[in-house]
Amino acid sequence: MVMRVTQQSLYGNVISQANATLLGLVQTNEQVASEKRINKPSDDPTGTVEVLNTRSNISRLTQYESNITQASGWLTQQDSVLTSTSTLVTSIKELAEQAATGSMTADNRDEIANQVREYFEQLISLANTQYSGSYLFSGQKSDTQAYGETLWMNSNDDTFDAAVDASGGFTISGDTDYTALVQFTGTDTVTHQPSFNYSLDGGETWVSNGTYTASATAGREILNLGSGLSLELSDSALDAVTAGTDTDSLDGTCMWIRPSAVYQGNDNDTVTVISTNTSAVSGSASGTFSSDIVVRVDSSNANFAAGSTFNYSYSLDGGVSWVEGNTSGVCDGTSSTLSVPGGLLTLTNSGGTVSSGSQFLIQPSTADISIAISDTDSVVVNGVGKDIFGGVYKATGASNASVVTFNGSDSANLLESVGKLIGYLETNNQDGIEATLEDLTASQNQILEVAASVGGRENRVTSAGDMVSMLKDNANTTLSSVEDADLTELMTKLAQQELAYQAVLKSSSMVMDLSLLNYV
Repeated sequence: MVMRVTQQSLYGNVISQANATLLGLVQTNEQVASEKRINKPSDDPTGTVEVLNTRSNISRLTQYESNITQASGWLTQQDSVLTSTSTLVTSIKELAEQAATGSMTADNRDEIANQVREYFEQLISLANTQYSGSYLFSGQKSDTQAYGETLWMNSNDDTFDAAVDASGGFTISGDTDYTALVQFTGTDTVTHQPSFNYSLDGGETWVSNGTYTASATAGREILNLGSGLSLELSDSALDAVTAGTDTDSLDGTCMWIRPSAVYQGNDNDTVTVISTNTSAVSGSASGTFSSDIVVRVDSSNANFAAGSTFNYSYSLDGGVSWVEGNTSGVCDGTSSTLSVPGGLLTLTNSGGTVSSGSQFLIQPSTADISIAISDTDSVVVNGVGKDIFGGVYKATGASNASVVTFNGSDSANLLESVGKLIGYLETNNQDGIEATLEDLTASQNQILEVAASVGGRENRVTSAGDMVSMLKDNANTTLSSVEDADLTELMTKLAQQELAYQAVLKSSSMVMDLSLLNYV
């Protein structure tokens, strides 16, 4: 068989072989320059998929590293604040112990009061600590100071206190740099204006027969305490006072108006129930809820008749899916309770019936700021000031502010305990000073308990950081093994390909130069 080799086919083959050799040389040179075995998907399609997945994993772990650094900063700052607070409370307790001794004079206690006032300012400053421009102890209101200074009142009469709390509390207007002391010297259940004396200098001098000013609010009276200071109370609270006769022993109902601090952040305590499509029924919830819950009435005629029940469903994902087949508690004629995860929803008939399809949203307040530190774990990095330092607080929906309590008692309320101590020091009240010593101990224990919780979270963050760092190192190793090139092997290959390309060019030039004309 005879094959005819034309000059055109010869040129085509030469160029094709040269280009193929050059392409291999260029690809190897690109790998040497980038030090990567895979520079585009066509280099290794299967390896490219693994590279992309590994890079995504590394990016996720890098974000967790950033989160862990941020969380560690928040928690470390909290730890420092709580440690400083405990140290400060120790100093305050030492001063209180000195002031509680019987040998101390009024002047001695007044000097101690000046120191305690300075410590009180430091406590508020610590409670208002910021980290990266955010307040640590304001809940999710991290752009708002946790505490503001205020005046507050406490008395020596539990019956009077209960009457004040039950009738809308009190309102203090004006300001004073020294504790104001009030002693009721009479009773009056007719005009609700019992006689009283007051002192603005710790009980050294008294203003007799204090006056009342006109109140714009029916059922309430305003005590004028001089120097622009006034106190508004309800008639029922003033009806509950008992008369005293001795300013030295402070018998009868007495009040101390002294410094305190009001919490201005938000909390985890409030649960709001919103009726989405009916005004015939109102709802309230009790319990501990971790997220919003939607409740739907499924019965067509839920009229709350005594002894009746109705069906309902609830959703934990905003209505995407429902847990059906639930039955309400037995209605009492006006209301019924519905069990949901975390607590109870109470529906109360306010006129009419609730139709099938009516929905109620249980919405818990959220003060925690959580930062994810792994795929399955997150950590709360902030604090709710009122649950740490106490003070006074007006809860959402409340008609008036009240003293923050811990397990039903205000003894662990640090800012109130120090505020009371100032009041008793400035009025030379030894019994009151002694009483605050136990409260200061309880307050310090509360601070230390929170500090322990913060320390535990710091340990979790540290452990998560170690784990994320190890996982990221492993991912980088995996990425390198798939993507990176062996430079020694590549340099050898590059030398071989350069030699081959030079050979192709030389042989091609020799072949291309040959023709019949050379032999004519």
